[in-house]
Amino acid sequence: MAAFSRGRQKIRALCSLKTLICTRNLTVCPVKLWSKNSTLIPAGKFDYDLVVIGGGSGGLACSKEAAQLGQKVAVLDYVEPSLKGTKWGLGGTCVNVGCIPKKLMHQAALLGTAVKDAKKYGWQIPETLSHDWPTMAEAVQNHVKSLNWGHRVQLQDKKVKYLNMKGSLLDKHTIKTINANGKEMTVSAKNIVLATGGRPKYPTHVPGAAEFGITSDDVFWLKDSPKKTLVVGASYVALECAGFLTGFGLDTTVMVRSIALRGFDQQMAGLVTDYMEAYGTKFSWKCTPKKVEKLPSGLLQVTWTDLKTKEEHKDTFNTVLWAVGRAPEIRTLDLEKVGIEINKETGKVVVAPDEATSVPNIYAIGDIAEGRPELTPTAIRAGKLLAHRLVGRSTELMNYENVATAVFTPLEYGSVGLSEEEAERRHGKDQIEVYHAFYKPLEFAVAQRDSSQCYIKVVCLREAEQRVLGLHFTGLNAGEVTQGFSLGFQCGLTYTHLRNTVGIHPTCAEELTKLNITKRSGLDATVTGC
Repeated sequence: MAAFSRGRQKIRALCSLKTLICTRNLTVCPVKLWSKNSTLIPAGKFDYDLVVIGGGSGGLACSKEAAQLGQKVAVLDYVEPSLKGTKWGLGGTCVNVGCIPKKLMHQAALLGTAVKDAKKYGWQIPETLSHDWPTMAEAVQNHVKSLNWGHRVQLQDKKVKYLNMKGSLLDKHTIKTINANGKEMTVSAKNIVLATGGRPKYPTHVPGAAEFGITSDDVFWLKDSPKKTLVVGASYVALECAGFLTGFGLDTTVMVRSIALRGFDQQMAGLVTDYMEAYGTKFSWKCTPKKVEKLPSGLLQVTWTDLKTKEEHKDTFNTVLWAVGRAPEIRTLDLEKVGIEINKETGKVVVAPDEATSVPNIYAIGDIAEGRPELTPTAIRAGKLLAHRLVGRSTELMNYENVATAVFTPLEYGSVGLSEEEAERRHGKDQIEVYHAFYKPLEFAVAQRDSSQCYIKVVCLREAEQRVLGLHFTGLNAGEVTQGFSLGFQCGLTYTHLRNTVGIHPTCAEELTKLNITKRSGLDATVTGC
């Protein structure tokens, strides 16, 4: 009996130690405890502290941060193939069919331009150059696959459970999951984060659009060149794709219904498209597609209407790429079942400043959330901050103001803060001052490239200290330049700060520190000298 008593005491001690280990980092572990009457009771009410639905940039950042803070976390991620059957791995839009492959293909196109410039610098280059799409595509796709694997390894290292499953809400704490084989299971969580992002839209009113066209979900995974391409739309996705296709020497046309780069500064948008036209991209302005038909030859015949003349036109293309917007990926989530409020117009989830939905323990971040910038870095930052708030480590909210961004068109465009139009709307035209300059990058000089669209604009309040409201830059490495200056917006950047900054010579970025001509003055803003 004494031996039995000592054995029971050891078991109790071991169980107590196990409980301490599991609760040391505030993790609720499903450990079974020994009770006085020898029955087993669950230690935790839920399977997980946090379940994130969506394995894109925001969802992965939130899940890994929460796990680092001691939470028991699972991520559900399942990619429905595109209408063309394109599918990819973990990482979301940015890694697989967005920022990463886009930037790599943009770089490939820039290299083609650099080779042409090289002749003026003395390099002996063959007269005819050609681009091999399969070689580039394989290299880009291999890099993307390496990132997919890297994300899986990171989840494992940080003790985040990865479930390659679709998820839908049964109630505010329970998620039904289903895998590729149709096997179902349920998981429960104290908190749930929706981070499913968005997918490209097809124009449902255009016959043949979905049947014969592709989207950005497909273009980066094509094994062969798209050849002669019609890009429908004028968003940054449309212009970026059209830009690198033109750079590869492909016959590329952009069809624009209204304006380019809606939501961006329209003067800057005009400079971007002007440069693209000079670069070789064709534009069909104020036109809208009517139908797409596949000819016996395999070519696609597109019929469209010129909105100015009301005339119909036709042409044939090898590829039609639709870039007419994105829709939040919420169809299978069953959000209404648990009372989550949706903006009926946009289809996005309505969220509070703390990313909370109308159901207190369910949150939404990234492209799925109403009123949030559709940008990878904002989703990542919002996800990390949310993780800290969920464990009570912080009350800091995501600041969505003055987030810098760049458009990777042949002539890059970077911006942070307000457009000139938005500054006028908020403060009145008489209350703002716009400093600007047309400049020539030194890199363009020997190559004798046209620099008439290389432009800088800084929008300020006219008050004494002239706080900077918006900064806009077209030119080489616009994203790098804008990223650096965006820091100033977090510190109350003023025009005086810019003027007191000593530039690095010779760079394009230094022109921002030399701005001295206002639009109001009417003086020539062309930079002369070095």
